[in-house]
Amino acid sequence: MGKYEKIIELARRRGFFWPSAEIYGGVRGFIDFGPLGCLLKRNIIEKWRKFFVYPHQDFIVEIETPIIMPAKVFEASGHVEHFTDYIVECLKCGRKFRADHLIEEQTGLSGLEKYSERELTEIIRKYGVKCPECGGELSKVRKFNLLFKTVIGPYGGNIGYARPETAQGMFISFKRVYEVVRRKLPLGIAQVGKVLRNEISPRQGPIRLREFTIMEIELFFDPTNPKCSLIEEVKEDVLRILPAERIVKGLKEPMELTVEEYLERKIISNEWLAYFMTVGQRFIESLGIPREKQLFIEKLPEERAHYAAQTFDQTVHVDRWGWIEVAGHAYRTDYDLKRHMKFSGEDLRAFEPYPKPKVYRRKTIRLNYRRIGPKFRGRIKELEELIKNLSGEEIESLIEKVEKEGKVKVGEFILTKEDFTIIVEEHVESGRRFIPHVSEPSYGVERVLYVTLEYAYTEKEGRIVLKLPPDIAPIKVAVFPLLSREPYVSKAKEIYRMIVSENILCLYDDAGSIGKRYARADEIGIPLAITIDAETFEDNTVTLRDRDTWHQVRVPITQLTNIIKDYISLKITFKDLEKKYLRVK
Repeated sequence: MGKYEKIIELARRRGFFWPSAEIYGGVRGFIDFGPLGCLLKRNIIEKWRKFFVYPHQDFIVEIETPIIMPAKVFEASGHVEHFTDYIVECLKCGRKFRADHLIEEQTGLSGLEKYSERELTEIIRKYGVKCPECGGELSKVRKFNLLFKTVIGPYGGNIGYARPETAQGMFISFKRVYEVVRRKLPLGIAQVGKVLRNEISPRQGPIRLREFTIMEIELFFDPTNPKCSLIEEVKEDVLRILPAERIVKGLKEPMELTVEEYLERKIISNEWLAYFMTVGQRFIESLGIPREKQLFIEKLPEERAHYAAQTFDQTVHVDRWGWIEVAGHAYRTDYDLKRHMKFSGEDLRAFEPYPKPKVYRRKTIRLNYRRIGPKFRGRIKELEELIKNLSGEEIESLIEKVEKEGKVKVGEFILTKEDFTIIVEEHVESGRRFIPHVSEPSYGVERVLYVTLEYAYTEKEGRIVLKLPPDIAPIKVAVFPLLSREPYVSKAKEIYRMIVSENILCLYDDAGSIGKRYARADEIGIPLAITIDAETFEDNTVTLRDRDTWHQVRVPITQLTNIIKDYISLKITFKDLEKKYLRVK
């Protein structure tokens, strides 16, 4: 049994997660989180906030937007047109598969994103790719849109879509949030929430789901001032990156340079992108995944989403599939705001005031309606619109030409000097308006949770020990009476209640031998175990056991809750406790 199968078995048996609708045979792409999985997921989300949101609360705020949005939102974002994968169907059994994944599995070919439906069909025929379920022939490849479609309300024409990312809610709320924070840039808008993608054939358990949770930030900044004020804090961090220039050459060895060097070489296009990649590396490392098992892979132009100018997949190496994506770091430019401005008609630009207002004079044209009325009957509004849309330079050119030639052509209209009057107006400009650019770090919670479990999963003397970092462990401490009788049980329950009163998640267990209870606690990742034994009644101390090393120390009950709080908040380690308290052999 491979590591993946062991984790899936443990997840089902101990209540982390399992297939959704299991009593009806389950449905691919959906999972239920049990008591432990729900806690672990919540702790991972909260830890993400501690890395990405709380340290930056002077410019990052969090919002919540709906899962279902009107179709117009996703027409504007480009998802209705571009959010597609290639699908192929078995002509014998009718099962459907994602074409590029199926070809990769059966031929070993990669980099298939650049091929069209016709080219993928030719590859299938050339290599004899068959249905993996029944061996049948496959249909021609076609495009399949991954959006979940629905109807909002009782009217069939009111089409909506389930969001495939939380980002669009943040883009269409940008104007409101920008006003709330008093028009300050940079501005980060964070959101954690469910998204849905109608995956063609999800066959990777928690790695590829149709419903999952995303942790995302859209960082809006002035493209004329793209400096990140925090870049000095991370510039010496080393990132492992496989850039596009190496991928196209067939090289697989990543570069290992500092953030500063990547920016100097323009391998990372802007400082905000580099900053969030570095924070992301630290975040994933804090979950127990070493840096050497992380890799940023740049997407080639044909692989990037339609909105991105540059994207790096943050990947983690896992036992079954090799490098899998846990996050995407994208430079989205002004694509989204520009599209939503066009489709909604709303002004989503930011405003930068000048230190001192600029005063300038501008020439405009006032039409002589007495003269042009008889000349252009019924078309006056058309002419007015043309005049209105002329730029300052075009008006200057028009005036210069009519002065020289006595007439000028505007669209289909011929105007003479007598048809209009030149007006000189004074304008005061207090600032400039611009569309902000966007850097986006986006994490899939379920993938992060799975890789965390894989790196925490260990076996010791034939037992499972889930070495989750203490701050994200679902249950923080277990309380055991050494013997299942009085006064051990009463004292253990008293200590249990004392710990719970401090809002620390705690497990009480008095069933079976102490060794079995330790084993049960170890395999669900409880970092600390407290044992009430005979000495407890003599000196008011308990045995405190470390999950990872199985080492034990005796600590006073009066100091117990403070020790637990410091330990699970990573302020102290068990080695610190061993130095301070009597170690039990």
